[in-house]
Amino acid sequence: MPPPIAAQRPETWLAGLRPRVRATLNLAQALGLASGVLLLLQAWLVARVVDAGVMRHAALATQWPWLLALLPLFALRFALARASERVAFHAGARLRRELRDELLRHMQRLGPGWLRGQPRGELVNSVVDGIEALEAYYARYLPAIGITALVPAAMLLVVLPVDWISGLVLLLTAPLIPLFMWLIGKGAEELNQQQWARLAYLSGRFLDALQGLTTLKLLGAARREAEVVAHVSEDYRSSTMRVLRVAFLSSLVLEFLATVSIAVVAVLIGFRLLWGQMHLATGLFVLLVAPEYYAPLRTMGTVYHLRMDAIGAATRIAQVLAEPLPDLVPGTRRPSGAAPALRFDEIHFAWSPGRDALRGCSFDAPAGALTVLVGASGAGKSSVLALLLGFGRAQRGAIAVDGVALDALDPQAWLDAVAWVPQQPHLFAASVADNVRLARPQASDAQLRAALRAAQAEAFVDALPQGVDTVLGERGTGLSGGQLQRIALARAYLKDAPLLLLDEPTASLDAHSQQAVLDALRGLRRGRTVLVVAHRLRTVELADHVVVLDAGRVVEQGAPAQLRASGGAFAALLAQAAAGAGVGA
Repeated sequence: MPPPIAAQRPETWLAGLRPRVRATLNLAQALGLASGVLLLLQAWLVARVVDAGVMRHAALATQWPWLLALLPLFALRFALARASERVAFHAGARLRRELRDELLRHMQRLGPGWLRGQPRGELVNSVVDGIEALEAYYARYLPAIGITALVPAAMLLVVLPVDWISGLVLLLTAPLIPLFMWLIGKGAEELNQQQWARLAYLSGRFLDALQGLTTLKLLGAARREAEVVAHVSEDYRSSTMRVLRVAFLSSLVLEFLATVSIAVVAVLIGFRLLWGQMHLATGLFVLLVAPEYYAPLRTMGTVYHLRMDAIGAATRIAQVLAEPLPDLVPGTRRPSGAAPALRFDEIHFAWSPGRDALRGCSFDAPAGALTVLVGASGAGKSSVLALLLGFGRAQRGAIAVDGVALDALDPQAWLDAVAWVPQQPHLFAASVADNVRLARPQASDAQLRAALRAAQAEAFVDALPQGVDTVLGERGTGLSGGQLQRIALARAYLKDAPLLLLDEPTASLDAHSQQAVLDALRGLRRGRTVLVVAHRLRTVELADHVVVLDAGRVVEQGAPAQLRASGGAFAALLAQAAAGAGVGA
């Protein structure tokens, strides 16, 4: 059994992906080898024509057939070289698509619970630039390595019988180039991994600055943050220059060794021609072959940095793919399709060790009722919704849906039965209609209109420049907070799920927007079980059932009127709300 990904070196992990494109890469290398063989034939023809004209004074008319034969050779060599590049490119592009899809799917299976603890900028950098670096490694570096091994060997097999002295020079000098590249590259790998780490940090810092630009401006910290980003950028620039210095040094050493080797071959051939120990055709043939013999080695020097980039990128990508998926055996039962009754029984849940969110949480959410969760910030309200949505899994206890364990339900069928409206709903850079139809792309225009009407969103959507076809900006730019919430409610209504989960739907809204959302919620609750994390007193007024949480435990639950009269924790929250504090976030 191969070791876990996390235990592998980046080079080992990269080698493990090679079988996916081995056949295509072999074809690219074979085409490159064929081009190299044709180059030998081309050099022989040129040497023969020159020898016939210079040494034997042959007439030009007798050499035209040989000269014309060079034209199809040039064309065929060009076609083979282009075909080799294209085949290698397609191999790298295919692996890029597969690996990016695999990485995104793995992160999706890890879920939002895992994602919330990860630096977003670093992940974006891995999915975008990191995968691109791997594509270049397989599309350019590996084919170059194969051609470097095959073409010079084929040339050496031809040159040695013709001129063993020049062949010996080629044989002895060629290994020096990859040797020096390896010696120089050992230090460059560490520099390149540090560079990728700096790029990941820079990406994350810049993303945080963009997302928090409003806060930075309001607090007068924008200039300080810009200075920090500039400092990190300068650090990345310095790191890049250090890597480039090593890369240029590698190219310089490579060019120097190749040039000196070719010069040695030329000097030895020149003296032997002068002394009459070699025919001009043979000497010219070897002289024409010698630069091409080192050409693949020079190409390898120009693409060697792609290997270092791939190793730096592979380190983080391999770590993400090594993250263990939740050890779950998916259930097979399907929800009934009716508004469900929910029960939490002694649920213990922590997002990470030492960060307990729920501690023995037990409550009921009656079928077809609107249940409101209230409590102070950090009481565990949002964690309840996260467990129902599959963003996390309880360490102890059980969640039942109509008396059936949640784990026994088919995960996809369960999610199909749930509609979720988060506190900050995400709208994509698409039309209003596309955003509302997210769960039901096949919904008709009439159904779309009904959803907007039920969510109290039809009037303001019709007032947009193109109505439902108006393209929104990223994250719904151009709409107010209340309008965003009502678009999200329309999306939930159109999904027509029997269970509706809302996470503080009226938080941070003005009184008018809050009233519009609550009016929409009154219509949406019909025929559904609704579970709401409440922040505002007026949301609580819609409740059939109230659950009061404190430090991950349920301290009270029951009908609102009953809890008001009892004078307990819920009554205290209402008193705080009356004093202007609001029901606990």
